[in-house]
This record gives sequence, structure tokens and C-alpha cells, in this order.
Amino acid sequence: MTVTGGLRTDAPAVGTPPRAASPVTAPVRIVGTPRRADDGSLSAATACTADPDEAFFAGHYPGFPIFPGVCVIECVHRSALLVLPSARLAAIESARFRGPVLPGDELSVELALTAGTGGDDAWRVAATVRTVRGTAATVRLRLTSGGLG
Repeated sequence: MTVTGGLRTDAPAVGTPPRAASPVTAPVRIVGTPRRADDGSLSAATACTADPDEAFFAGHYPGFPIFPGVCVIECVHRSALLVLPSARLAAIESARFRGPVLPGDELSVELALTAGTGGDDAWRVAATVRTVRGTAATVRLRLTSGGLG
């Protein structure tokens, strides 16, 4: 792994494995190269597949399985950690679910990360999650930087 100024600049070969407490078993992978703008903000794109074999599909919902919203948020969180691997989740600021994520869907996550100002060590993450049917969710997270920046 290569980290420059807190920004991960390499893509893992197979993506990130799930965290121990994660409800999602599918890896999240970086698509392309994360970019840093002149103002210090970051942007990146990731992808993750809603694996039809995930255990939660059986009960969410029987006869019409849908990828749970908390799992969409987890995919965004893990996507942000690919870019800022030392960061930690501080808050889910908002989440709006606009369409279903179905078993087998490929989630495309577009991230915009902005560093805190005025001595704030937080990063704000704004993400749009899309499937082949269009926008599935918009999510805003706050991460603590753990000394990154």
C-alpha cells in the first residue's frame, strides 16, 4: 500500500476484505486513481457487487430481496477507507435511499472527500451510489483523519 499525504495512491489487487464487524462480505475496489484537487479535496470511484449469496437477503425481504440500507452505507464507508486508510467513522450525517439495490447489482460509488477547516481533523465524505437503474443512494459521512491531511 502506498500512502502519500494521507491519500492512498495504489489500488489493491482484489479490493478490501470486509471488516470483522461488517455485514457485507463482498470486497470494495477502487476504480481508476483517486485524485487530489488544488484545494486539497479528494475524489475517487469504487465498485462493489451486492453478492446474491449474502445471508441477509433471505430475510430482507422474503420474496423480494433488497440490499439493506445499512449495507449501502457500509460500502460507502469501506470505499472512503480505501482512500483514507487511517481514518475512522465519526458520524453518518445523512443517507437518502432513492432506489433499490438488488442481489447481483454492481454498486458504483463516487466519492468527494473534503478536509475539515479551522483545526478540525475531520474529513467530510459525500457519496453517490448508483446501479444500472440509476441513483440508489446519496450518503454523507464524517471521518476523523487520525492525523492525515
